[in-house]
Amino acid sequence: MVKHENFKTCAQSGFCARNRAYADLATSQASSWDSPYRLTPESIVFKNDRLEGTILKKVGGNGETVRLPLVVAFLESGTARVTIDEEKRQKGDIELRHGSKARKERYDEAAAWAIVGGLDVSKTAILSEQKEEGATRVLYGPSNKFEAVIRHQPFSMEFNRDEQTQVKFNDRGFLNLEHWRPKIEKTEVEEEARAEGTEDEGTWWEESFGGNTDSKPRGPESVALDISFPGYEHVYGIPEHATSLSLKETRGGDGNYDEPYRLYNADVFEYEVNSPMTLYGSIPFMQAHKKESTVGVFWLNGAETWIDVVKAKTSANPLSLGVAGRVTTQTHWVSESGQLDVFVFLGPSPAEVTKAYGELTGYTALPQQFAIAYHQCRWNYVSVEDVKDVDRRFDKHNIPYDVIWLDIEYTDGKKYFTWDSLTFGDPISMQKQLTKNGRKLVAIIDPHIKNEGGYRVVDELKSKDLAVKDKGGNIFEGWCWPGSSYWVDCFNPATRDWWKSLFRYDSWKGTTSNIFIWNDMNEPSVFNGPETTMPKDNLHYGNWEHRDVHNIYGLTYHNATHHALIERKKSEIRRPFVLTRAFFAGSQRIGAMWTGDNEAKWEHLAAAFPMILANGIAGYPFAGADVGGFFGNPEKDLLTRWYQAGAFYPFFRGHAHIDTRRREPYLAGEPYTSIITEALRLRYQLLPAWYTAFHEASTVGTPIIRPHYYVFPGDEEGFAIDDQFFVGSTGLLAKPVVTEGADKVDIYIPDEEDYYDYFDYTRYSGAGIKSIPAPLEKIPLLMQGGHIIPRRDRPRRSSGLMKWDPFTLIIVLNKAGDAEGTLYVDDGETFDYQAGAFIHRRFVFSSTSSALVSENLAGSEGPKTMAYLKTMRRVRVERIVLVGTGGEWAGRKEARVSEDGKVRTVGVVHHQAVGARAAWAIVRDPGVAVGKDWKIEFA
Repeated sequence: MVKHENFKTCAQSGFCARNRAYADLATSQASSWDSPYRLTPESIVFKNDRLEGTILKKVGGNGETVRLPLVVAFLESGTARVTIDEEKRQKGDIELRHGSKARKERYDEAAAWAIVGGLDVSKTAILSEQKEEGATRVLYGPSNKFEAVIRHQPFSMEFNRDEQTQVKFNDRGFLNLEHWRPKIEKTEVEEEARAEGTEDEGTWWEESFGGNTDSKPRGPESVALDISFPGYEHVYGIPEHATSLSLKETRGGDGNYDEPYRLYNADVFEYEVNSPMTLYGSIPFMQAHKKESTVGVFWLNGAETWIDVVKAKTSANPLSLGVAGRVTTQTHWVSESGQLDVFVFLGPSPAEVTKAYGELTGYTALPQQFAIAYHQCRWNYVSVEDVKDVDRRFDKHNIPYDVIWLDIEYTDGKKYFTWDSLTFGDPISMQKQLTKNGRKLVAIIDPHIKNEGGYRVVDELKSKDLAVKDKGGNIFEGWCWPGSSYWVDCFNPATRDWWKSLFRYDSWKGTTSNIFIWNDMNEPSVFNGPETTMPKDNLHYGNWEHRDVHNIYGLTYHNATHHALIERKKSEIRRPFVLTRAFFAGSQRIGAMWTGDNEAKWEHLAAAFPMILANGIAGYPFAGADVGGFFGNPEKDLLTRWYQAGAFYPFFRGHAHIDTRRREPYLAGEPYTSIITEALRLRYQLLPAWYTAFHEASTVGTPIIRPHYYVFPGDEEGFAIDDQFFVGSTGLLAKPVVTEGADKVDIYIPDEEDYYDYFDYTRYSGAGIKSIPAPLEKIPLLMQGGHIIPRRDRPRRSSGLMKWDPFTLIIVLNKAGDAEGTLYVDDGETFDYQAGAFIHRRFVFSSTSSALVSENLAGSEGPKTMAYLKTMRRVRVERIVLVGTGGEWAGRKEARVSEDGKVRTVGVVHHQAVGARAAWAIVRDPGVAVGKDWKIEFA
């Protein structure tokens, strides 16, 4: 059970409470509320597709103002960026309390970590010819179809598309930038005489929680803004929270939350589900969706952030026939420090929003193929012989897996980059055994470094001055797994260079090329710190306070490890694999994440898919949850269902706490072991489809598993569905069982297309809810008509042993008798694909020609294209299955194959429909090369 007393509520977080109270005041005064922010018209300059000006914040009643520079940039992608800073802070014209060494500016380096492109300004943005008193209007975006309306007094903004307002800033007057001011000491009498309605300064200058007092050398400095989505009922994203995909309201009411969604990376022990409570990672990116329209906002801020969500409903006017009421989602974003820096995406489709966001923050990294196969982990495998025995027993039971993991106990006294000499005295022999079957080893390396004399790593950390500092500028000491520890500061370029040196084979003895890394505890977790993390007034490289960068810390550490693996041997350039628990916008470029320390309970199994879907639409689709639950001992039905669900996690890993019973699949007993094995084999069978989906995610930013609204943006019935999903562009529609005792599930079909059971070809027709049988051995999985799904059907011990295996194509015909699909293949290991060493094919079956063709999608050749194609020349398609064939197929006995100018015939076997099971046909061994153009005609 989570210890709520260890983590703040909004009321206990001074800046959150102040801004909620400010919002309440503005709301209570309604139209009489006078927002104190005014954009001075004489300061506005529009040049080079940027609008610049100065906002004046009125302070007190004596006419005093604070100058806030405004920049609105219109980007080539059609995205708009709005930044507001504080002039005095920019100039360093403030005084810090307590002799602090912290920076005086508002933190402005979040973009250096989160943004990698997409900042080129538009060449076509123009001032609108439509004039309006008190406003400046700018046309921008594709064909200048977007419009930004900047209103001067009070300052607010509207973003329009299709002549309708899609996003509003400061529509409710919640904009609040807490400017710097000196602390004026007051007597008790003066404090008691504080005028009613004036601000309570109780949390301005210091704040205590969990035995720690935050010195706040810059005083109050939060930034807040209300962002409204007129006509949008559903908002998604802002992971990480154990909640529904469509975000609930946070201001109370039946079924709603009372707390805002919090983004403050934290080590939350045994977290609860259905909660807005903060978890391990933070991506401040939100999508809003209504019928056929999606927009988004990205709040670029690495400090602690809270987000309120309210859905304002307007009733239909009974006198206006046919005019329905509508819902406007109103959000309120509050961060403790930093600039106000917001990107606005106007879509209009979900794919366009995620693509534009990916152009800014980067697309998910294309991993090695082993990384998307099955991973076996627990805290802890206790010795070299233990690892070898687990490996042998997987083989004995013919259960596939690719990676075995080592938690902290492999080290010498929890000192990273060491091995326990008694239990892991010969790590090379362990890695050699794994390598024989194409398997890998992952070892944990955390950012806390044990403070022990004679330990080379900590000695270098201290001597090179590479650790995080406390508020006084001394090395910060805290408590974590090793006991007394220091934390690496990867904001420092010198730290990142040093970190690389630790992973080299001649430095970390006992490692080989098949060892990869797990970064845990990088929120950062500090056992004796406030909210189990480090004090906010700690200092990082450049003297930025920890409060400014807290949510970015995990990204910097993950990034340093990623680059260390790339460079551990200069002649060995392979794609790294690094798992992280903490993350921020941009972490998707580096590696996978998982949802942290879940529990072996049905409600945690059910919570995983909404969390993974939320990560996917927030640009970080390489996500998974601990199969079986980290804490506790799952009963066998739960464990079995969890493996069936895990087979559809982009990151698929079984993991368990040190105090749990062993639960490797071969220990479950029958029928459970066999059912789990079949789920694992399904994952391996579909690896070509999964890898193709990962490639698509890495090039255009699409989620790997896709929620209903993303695939059918016009179907309002599905906008809140988060327990079923599509896999990539394959047409596979999955709804794994996540409730105890279920022997069937209801799957919602959104269209009139035919859907077929993946395993027995039972046909389901017509839109609506369909009841699908789901006994324990069955995964509810449908195939939508119109798709071609690539598979590899030969069972192997690991994905590495599948490299030269032939392919199977499953052609699922739509009602018109057509189907289409894609396949992406490369060596699954190196970066050679960037030089053209890959195969990318489109397969098209046309009912008009009764032919299947393979077309090249690779484009122009690269320097390594031909050499790679030569290695793949013997890899063929060995089987084609056509599902949903019509009566005309009954007499077809053969097909004509055309390839390389040669023609041959192959046999076709047709199977008639039986009851609800559709007719299907099979072509055995057409013998066509997977990397070539060819055509198969069915007579």
